[in-house]
Amino acid sequence: MSEEIAPVRKVTVSLPESLVEYADQEAARLELSRSALIARVLAESKARYEADLAAEGYRFYAQESSEFAEASARAVAEAWGDDGQAR
Repeated sequence: MSEEIAPVRKVTVSLPESLVEYADQEAARLELSRSALIARVLAESKARYEADLAAEGYRFYAQESSEFAEASARAVAEAWGDDGQAR
């Protein structure tokens, strides 16, 4: 299976000199172009953000499900009574 190539768009950004120097050092160390390094850092940041959003959603729905289960258990207990017989 061939890998799909994402469309690329050229952009111009202004960075402090110290960040440009650091980016160049990291790019050289990782054997990447400066653009590839910046793209990788942004992609990793996006992935973390999306994972955090997903985790937040899972926590929300887990709490909601837990509350529903507790409410349902009380309703079932009331409907069936302590002896397990329907009322």
